[in-house]
Formats: sequence, C-alpha cells, structure tokens
Amino acid sequence: MRTITVPLLCSLWLLMGSTGSLRAENSSRAEAVRVASMNVSLYGESAGQVQARLASGSDAQAIRLAQIIRTIRPEILLLCEIDHEPDAATLNCFADLYLNANKLGIGGDQSSAIDYPHRWSIPTNTGLIADVDIDSDGRQMLPTDAWGFGVYPGQYAMAVLSRYPIDRDAVRTFQTFRWADLPDALQPIAPETAAPFYPPNVWNKLRLSSKNHADVPIKIPIGEGFNQTTKTIHLLASHPTPPVFDGKEDRNGKRNHDEIRFWHDYLSKPSAEYLIDDSGAHGGLSDDASFVIAGDLNSDPERGDSLQSAIVGLIEHPRIRDARPTSAGHGISTALFGRREVRVDYVLPSRDLTVIDQGVVWPDEGEPLAKAIGASDHRMVWLELQLR
Repeated sequence: MRTITVPLLCSLWLLMGSTGSLRAENSSRAEAVRVASMNVSLYGESAGQVQARLASGSDAQAIRLAQIIRTIRPEILLLCEIDHEPDAATLNCFADLYLNANKLGIGGDQSSAIDYPHRWSIPTNTGLIADVDIDSDGRQMLPTDAWGFGVYPGQYAMAVLSRYPIDRDAVRTFQTFRWADLPDALQPIAPETAAPFYPPNVWNKLRLSSKNHADVPIKIPIGEGFNQTTKTIHLLASHPTPPVFDGKEDRNGKRNHDEIRFWHDYLSKPSAEYLIDDSGAHGGLSDDASFVIAGDLNSDPERGDSLQSAIVGLIEHPRIRDARPTSAGHGISTALFGRREVRVDYVLPSRDLTVIDQGVVWPDEGEPLAKAIGASDHRMVWLELQLR
C-alpha cells in the first residue's frame, strides 16, 4: 500500500478563500487533533465520470462539500463514497481544486484553503469482478458479481486526507479477508429451503468487506525541541454494505453485521491467527495502540433495518469511548434517508484519547452551511482529541 502525496496532480484552478476558522493550525506539531468522517456521495454512473466533473474546478456538489470541510478543518478526514483509481485522480482533483484553492467567493464561501499533503485513495471491492458466479445465474457480470456491489471498479470507495504523515509501511488492509473465516459468521440461509443461500463454491470465496477494512497509522508530532515526540493514531476505516436491497435471507443485513463485528474482533484479539491481512500478517490491533474507528457503518443502534447487536457491541466495547457527537437541532443523527433521521456515521476513539470537542454538521435553515449540507444525505461527524 502506498500513500499518494502529490498535492498538485490536477492543474490548480483557484477557488474560494480567505478568512476561515478561528482554530489555530500547525501542521508541524499538535496538542490536539480533529478527526472527521463524511460520506460525500461522489460517485457516478461510469468510471471516470466523477473525475471529469471535478476537473472543471466548478462542480456544484464538490464546492458545497468543500465549504463544510474548510469550515470544520479536520486534520484527519475519512471520505466515504469517493471514486478510487490507482493514481487517485478523483481524490487529488477534489483536494487540489476545491479544498486547497484560494479564489474568494465561489459559492459564497469565505473559508480559507486547507492543504492535505498526505492522501490515500483506498482500494475497494466495489465494482471489482469476482472469480466466481456470486449470484449463480450462469454468467459473471457487474454489478451483481462484484466482490462488493458496484457498477464500475472503484465506485463507492474510501479515501484518507491527512495533515500528518501516514505510516505507509505499517498500513494494513483486509480487502481479501473471507467472510467464512470470521468465527461465528452469519451465513445467509434461504428460508424456503433452510439451506445456505450461497453455494459452497461461492461462500468459501466470498469476501467479508464490501469495500475494504483498513488500519491506517498516522504519525502526529507533539511538543517542541527536545520534548518533541510522535503520537501514532490508527485510523480504522470501513464502510459496510447497507443492510437492505436483499431478500428474506438478509444477506446484506448479515454482511453489514459481520463487517462491523470485524472491528470488535480486531480490537479484542491482537494475537488472533484468523485475522489475516492482505500481506499475510496475522492478528488484531495491539492492546496499547491508540485508534479511531471512522466511517459510514450503515447501522443505527436504536433504529433502522440493520442487525443492531454488532453496532451496539462495538459502541460498548471496553476499548472505545463513544462521545455521541451531536448537532443542535438533530441530536446524534448523522443522515437523512427520506424523512427518517438515523445515526449511521461514526468517529469512535480509543479510551486513552480525551475528547475535548465534538459535533455533527447539521445546521438549521438560514445558518452558515445550511445550503452546503445538501451535497450529501450524510452529515460530517467530527471529534477534537487531546494528545498530550
């Protein structure tokens, strides 16, 4: 795995500008760090479509997303639902032409540019054709025979933007981890026959992660001079499949449950032999590691269509501190699905990290950013974490 650190891959088209947040920023050292997760809904109908839109520098959706990010100004940001390409073209266009651009006033935004020199467009199972006929219809084609549902390779992927270096040599991914290898996996059962929904040749190959599960260590400098040290925070990123769009076998509901439960095992079993990453290394996260679980987990602990035991078990894990970020008018809800407000987006830190501020970006009508949030049906969730 490699971190892409090319801040000017796209030719710079200047955008937005100057005053911005009252937060002090210093990318060389930190006393606290702001971590955020946001589903940005930057996907299209075919490969390359989103990148072509963003390359103009004037895409209305991207401008609104940038207004939110440039106002909240997280140092570490997980983006869900942004196209993946091996050269990170879509991610770099968004970062260069919308986040780190200087022209004042586009879209009425007055926030200052923000540079994310450390970037990683995370490889994804969505739209990646499998080597087995997943839906057993006698042919292999997208989207139903992809390892994760997608109409083109790279759709619905994730990406990391960071003001601080990503330790690329220590990154772990579990893109190829098999669902059947998770102990007590919720194997879908066809209710009509009481037999496994997936035949053995499919079940024994099917990947757990609909996108990817990634452990991304980020190295944050703390202090000055002889007192300077480095704090590593592991960003644990995932975007489990929605627990709907299936039948009575509940294959997506069960996959969503087990994609979330993967992190419970990863935190609980540092020496587990069955937790094998894409490089062949075994085990979960060490007991003394600091971490933040982030992503659109597509599961509300109290409402909705998911099997809630997994998200409840994760939130209540003894290593996790759930700060329950809120907005003034919508509580802990983070997404609007039709008329239903739900909590499905999370930033969950380890208990050794102290939460000093938090929020969900969901302003009321007439407030700053009220129009910008229409860029996605999800809202940004963020935490400010004390490091010293």
